[in-house]
Amino acid sequence: MEPGSVENLCVVYRSRDFLVVNKHWDVRIDSKSWWETLTLQKQLRHRFPELADPDTCYGFRFCHQLDFSTSGALCVALNKAAAGSAYRCFKDRRVTKAYLALVRGHVQESRMTISYAIGKNSTEGRTHTMCIEGTQGCENPKPSLTELVVLEHGLYAGDPVSKVLLQPLTGRTHQLRVHCSTLGHPIVGDQTYGQASNQEDQPFRMMLHAFYLRIPTCTECVEACTPDPFVPTLDACWSPHTLVQPLDELVQVLRAAPDPDPTEGGPRPCSPSTPLPGPGRPPPPPAKLPETEAQRASCLKWLSEWTLEPDN
Repeated sequence: MEPGSVENLCVVYRSRDFLVVNKHWDVRIDSKSWWETLTLQKQLRHRFPELADPDTCYGFRFCHQLDFSTSGALCVALNKAAAGSAYRCFKDRRVTKAYLALVRGHVQESRMTISYAIGKNSTEGRTHTMCIEGTQGCENPKPSLTELVVLEHGLYAGDPVSKVLLQPLTGRTHQLRVHCSTLGHPIVGDQTYGQASNQEDQPFRMMLHAFYLRIPTCTECVEACTPDPFVPTLDACWSPHTLVQPLDELVQVLRAAPDPDPTEGGPRPCSPSTPLPGPGRPPPPPAKLPETEAQRASCLKWLSEWTLEPDN
């Protein structure tokens, strides 16, 4: 992907009710700040002026969020009814998302579940960041789950890195970035949670990409798989040397997996989606008790949260 511009918006799915776009890195979804010369909202207005809705704050109904630095699949509802059906899927944890990332070092376990609780960091100078439970200044940590599958080992600009598939089973702010950093394998190019280094040594972007998205609404299944940006033909600094798990096989698993249905014994609202299966995976935990009013309120609050990006 070339750096974002108003003209080069990439659409990967379109229907009467939804668009899924392949958001560029270092582009905000929307902003009212005069200095934000490029946002996804401006790209959409340029490409689809007839679809802008004057009844909304920014002209378009974004179904979920991506960090400023993260690229990849982002769903836009084109009317109020479609937005409501997508909202219910997110509320009931029926949405499947998977990300690609390059992380520092060679991750030794081919598969793992990361379960550190995440809260807001109240430490002075870090108030727009998140941290794991037990960190000084960690406020209101919430259970957080991420599935990690190693795809390849290799080198990035001569340094050891791993290419991984990440599946967030909860939706905390900066969850994937915090979980990878806590493992000791921060995402390449993450200046907030990564290892401190000279600005000259930083890659041109943060290597985190929303690769796959499925939202099974009551009227249609919105499904999109974006191109893999972390290949040597697009970035000569990335040199893979060991294949651990073929990405194509995991895509087939994602596409074939049944959608969770809370009404038929699937995961309850605000509980994790079904993770990627794999050899040696332990049996699923026992069914959880029905959610409480507090849990439901927490879920609704999560749906309304906008990602807080620090000024890098």
